[in-house]
Amino acid sequence: MESLANLESFMRSAELGGFSAAARRLALTPAAVSRNVAMLERNLGTRLFQRSTRRLTLTEAGERFLSEIRDHVGALQAAIAGASSESAEPAGVLKVSMSPHFGTGYILPLLPEFIARYPLIRPDWSFENRQVDLIAEGYDTAIGGGFELTPGAVARVLAPAHIVLVASPAYMRDRPMPAHPADLANLDGIHMRSSNTGRIRQWVMRNTGGDEVPVVLREKMVLNDPAAIAHAASLGLGVAMIAMPDALSYMESGTLVRLLPDWYADIGPISIYYASKTLLPAKTRVFIDFVVEHFRKERLAERFAGSLGASNTPKRK
Repeated sequence: MESLANLESFMRSAELGGFSAAARRLALTPAAVSRNVAMLERNLGTRLFQRSTRRLTLTEAGERFLSEIRDHVGALQAAIAGASSESAEPAGVLKVSMSPHFGTGYILPLLPEFIARYPLIRPDWSFENRQVDLIAEGYDTAIGGGFELTPGAVARVLAPAHIVLVASPAYMRDRPMPAHPADLANLDGIHMRSSNTGRIRQWVMRNTGGDEVPVVLREKMVLNDPAAIAHAASLGLGVAMIAMPDALSYMESGTLVRLLPDWYADIGPISIYYASKTLLPAKTRVFIDFVVEHFRKERLAERFAGSLGASNTPKRK
């Protein structure tokens, strides 16, 4: 009977396109993965991969073999992981990536309770505005939005990511409140420059009736960080379009008020990402469950929903 190590090495190499990526996922050396695959090919008496200096490509026999074993090996991995996690206390280094403002505002405060519950887990968290490669960089999870899913990766939705218009009460004091996106043209805009493209972000707002209107604001200043934009708006420097998670604490304190509460821009969900449902380490599983439960208890999905309009917007005094 073929060993599970050989089958896992073959599956991961096929999914990730190389021995090195498979080795990182399996916590082995590339040489060990290559050796396992070669042993599998020798035992089967057929070549499963066409090898080149840049990438592995499945042969016809390899594609057929992968399709036949994938579900069975996955079920076996899940059974082994479930059995081993029953008795093992979650432990080890937990490597997580998240954006600085969202991470420090909503995830970092969970750490005292999480560590008290799971004292053998050691957090190794990175606060960064970029999309990480979970497998290549060895992250257990990442929290954010807009990630491109690699083969085998999973995204579990936590909340919507809605962009809303905000300004300080001081800035709006002597100005008429806009009633429609067309009324924004005479207001000063605090614009955001994309760190990925270098371009100024352009937003299209929508309402619950399905209408869509491009946002036009005077370009008073351009910043490249959502937290800085929210802070600049709170200083009375103009109108900003920022995500509800970045705006919420300012709105709840009254430092910022929401303009056009029936309008918002949707940039997709905030999710927690992890590499695979199979063989998920106990440390990763309990962290995911902990974060999901916190979002449920605090109703963060509802509070982050700009589509709820004025119902979750503090009234202007």
